[in-house]
Amino acid sequence: MIQLSDIEQAREALKGQIVETPFTHSRTLSEILGAEIWLKFENLQFTASFKERGAYNRMRTLTAEQRQNGVITMSAGNHAQGVAYHAQRMGIPAVIVMPKFTPTVKVANTRRLGAEVVLHGETFDDARALALELAETRHLTLIHPYDDDAVIAGQGTIGLEMLEVKPDLDMLIVPIGGGGLISGIATAAKALRPEIEVIGVQTEAFPYMAAAVHNQTIKGATRTIAEGIAVKTPGIKTLEIIRQKVDDIVLVSERDIEYAIVTLLEIEKTVVEGAGAAGLAALLHAQSMDDSRFEGKKIGVVLCGGNIDPLVLGGLIERGMVRAGRLTRIRVSIHDLPGALSQITQLVADTGANITQVNHQRAFTSLPAQDVEVDLVMQTRGHEHVDEILTTLRTQGFRAVRGD
Repeated sequence: MIQLSDIEQAREALKGQIVETPFTHSRTLSEILGAEIWLKFENLQFTASFKERGAYNRMRTLTAEQRQNGVITMSAGNHAQGVAYHAQRMGIPAVIVMPKFTPTVKVANTRRLGAEVVLHGETFDDARALALELAETRHLTLIHPYDDDAVIAGQGTIGLEMLEVKPDLDMLIVPIGGGGLISGIATAAKALRPEIEVIGVQTEAFPYMAAAVHNQTIKGATRTIAEGIAVKTPGIKTLEIIRQKVDDIVLVSERDIEYAIVTLLEIEKTVVEGAGAAGLAALLHAQSMDDSRFEGKKIGVVLCGGNIDPLVLGGLIERGMVRAGRLTRIRVSIHDLPGALSQITQLVADTGANITQVNHQRAFTSLPAQDVEVDLVMQTRGHEHVDEILTTLRTQGFRAVRGD
């Protein structure tokens, strides 16, 4: 099991090789959540993920022969980019096995960094099986994404940096996939501050580390928006560390993560992927459930990555606007006569809403033949504004309901 000294040595080795990312207080999130929230922006690394740390710390130990033969790893994207990036810098051939569902942006970035990318299987574990086979047949050195002492020590440098900036933190909230990140951070944090709480976060779709800690066997899902922590096989080394040093593991839903991504974009003006938003998702979920365990605490949250597909992000922004009442759909029943549509659009305009889409529904409706349903998609100021629009339309005799 790694010690604080291993992480301190990794810290020295990483100087000049990675970005010492900001760890700053979020005034707005603190006010919203009733706690003192500090954010560690690992999404600002060159490859937009903390994975660079562990990848370099492991690869610097390779022998000359190993460097010549090359390295291989399996990854859903971020570790792949970390290995590819440092392999390119160090002149080492790299092969990356990635699941087929890996976001296009992560595949493209890995190839751009000069690595040979092999897409295989539906899950990380499918990719893992092929990577182990190729490592043996092609004499490549495996750079494991999480179950490796040097990798864990590299990730643990994040804990050192956080506590150097804010030594009196009460709690650290860290996403968990295979467990390398939280194992390193927990080792560093508990050595420096034994009383600090370390809380892990997994998705309800992939709660395999939480299950392993409690010796449970489960069957999870196959997809999640947080593909960076979608790991079915927890590490042997990481599981042991987590059992000893992590205080609790909480689960969050896909909806929680989506909400957290949009919240960070809107409030902090920072882009994170699903895994990167898991920590904030845990805090937002607790607040929605009236769980006061985090209230009043000084909390460090790791934003572990920012590699999200732009199309996915665009969809999440729209869905976030719908939840906030800033994008809504109203269904209005009108007589199918000249001027009727003009009348309702003018009423909506008078309330200050902006109509972005209009759809007439004549065939698929139970209304009389002389009537028509009109769906209006519009930009609004919030739920109270939507209620004002509905009241205005109904006062003028139109039957209007929310269409969402």
